Amino acid sequence: MKKVKIYVTLRESVLDPQGAAVQGSLHKLGYSEVADVRIGKYMELLIDPDGRDPETAVKEMCEKLLTNTVIEDYRFEVEEAVAQ
Repeated sequence: MKKVKIYVTLRESVLDPQGAAVQGSLHKLGYSEVADVRIGKYMELLIDPDGRDPETAVKEMCEKLLTNTVIEDYRFEVEEAVAQ
C-alpha cells in the first residue's frame, strides 16, 4: 500500500479572494507582517497500485478529477503506508 499526499494551490496568475480575505483578517488582528495568503487543498489517498506505477496513476487522477489544471497547480508525494 502507498500513502499519497496531494497539495493543490491556485496558480500564481489566478486571484485568490479567500486568501485576500484571510490576509485582511490577519491584518485586523494585528499581524501586519503577513504579506500574502494563498489558500489551497490537501488530500491523502491510500492506494494499492497493484503493479501500476503509483506516480503515473496519481498524476492521471489529479489531471482527470482532483484538480482543475486550468487554474490550479498540484504536487504530490508517494510513500509507503505504515501498517496500523
